Amino acid sequence: PRPLPAPVFHLLSTLYKLHINTMKAAVLALALSLTPVAAEAWAPRPMPSLHKSAPMRAEAAVAVTGGSDARAGPAGVYDAAVTLGAGKAATPISKLIPLSFLSGAHIALGAMLAVSVGGSVPGIKAANPGVQRALLGVMGLPMGLLMVLGAGGELVTGNMAVCTAAYKAGKASLSDLCRNLGTVYLGNFVGSLAVAALGAWASTGVTGGAIAVATGKVSGTFGAAFARGVLCNWLVCMAVWMATSQKDLISKAAAVFFPISGFVAMGLDHSVANMFLIPFGIFCGAEITWADMVMKNLVPVTLGNLVGGAVFVAAAYHSAYGK
Repeated sequence: PRPLPAPVFHLLSTLYKLHINTMKAAVLALALSLTPVAAEAWAPRPMPSLHKSAPMRAEAAVAVTGGSDARAGPAGVYDAAVTLGAGKAATPISKLIPLSFLSGAHIALGAMLAVSVGGSVPGIKAANPGVQRALLGVMGLPMGLLMVLGAGGELVTGNMAVCTAAYKAGKASLSDLCRNLGTVYLGNFVGSLAVAALGAWASTGVTGGAIAVATGKVSGTFGAAFARGVLCNWLVCMAVWMATSQKDLISKAAAVFFPISGFVAMGLDHSVANMFLIPFGIFCGAEITWADMVMKNLVPVTLGNLVGGAVFVAAAYHSAYGK
């Protein structure tokens, strides 16, 4: 190769020497700046005193209910649910509307995931229906309820338990209880319906599963739908009840996962999830009327959900732990 011209060679040599000197100065400055940081990192620290663990546990117990007279164990969980329900019952309608819309949409997104996975495997359903039911339960609604509880929201089925508990404990009036449940029910419906319309418009390739699930929801008797609603919300409200006293997202997720995946796998009915599942099927082409949706599903399932949450959770725990 041809040698570089002398002026170019001298210029490159000068730049190289300048670069080396600059790097040396930067490394020296970095070392000097890190000296106090390293000294602090390696400095010995006193061991924590073990005798402080009892006060820490006491502070955690107080944090569950927010008072110095907090009770421990299941009684404390009941107190936390009453406190939560009293706050929800007192929430103004201006806040209930957006929160209930979001919660309906979040449950609908979870239900859409369930249809997209567990509801779209007809081969597995025919060969091994238990596996299909488990898949339907695990993938979907646990995600929806975790979004509601983790980000904050208003879900009518959970409120049937916690707001009723507050009413039974004298922390909420009957009018506030009814105002909350009525407003949140309508908000949940609008949020679920919006996601159903968007999901059908999105054309994600789950038409067959959506139609099959929706058709199954209106095929039973009024009594069967009512019983499925009772059992479903018993489990849903247990999930909400247990998650109420948990402060971190992982603990809330653990409280939610088994009851919610369980009720879906057992084929039970959740009114808010059905506010998405049936319209989604209708939008995808299911031969179901809106009157069928209301009379054959939403009415009996909602009544069953109310009994499951208000009687078998709120009233039962009030009789055990109410002050």
